[in-house]
Amino acid sequence: MDLATLKEYLPFLIPLVIAQYALAITALVHVLRHPRYRFGNKVMWVLIVLFIQFIGPAIYFAFGRGEE
Repeated sequence: MDLATLKEYLPFLIPLVIAQYALAITALVHVLRHPRYRFGNKVMWVLIVLFIQFIGPAIYFAFGRGEE
């Protein structure tokens, strides 16, 4: 991939990267503040949210978040 191609895709990549980081930070804050999860523990969910890009935070909100 050359620099011209990267510049061409940059307007599409920047919003995706910002959305990914926002979702990851939101999920991480939720994991750290709430003590109950449907399954697993805090360490497991922190690792999933941080190391599985894009999908990790979505997995947490869909399956891991406990009752409020």
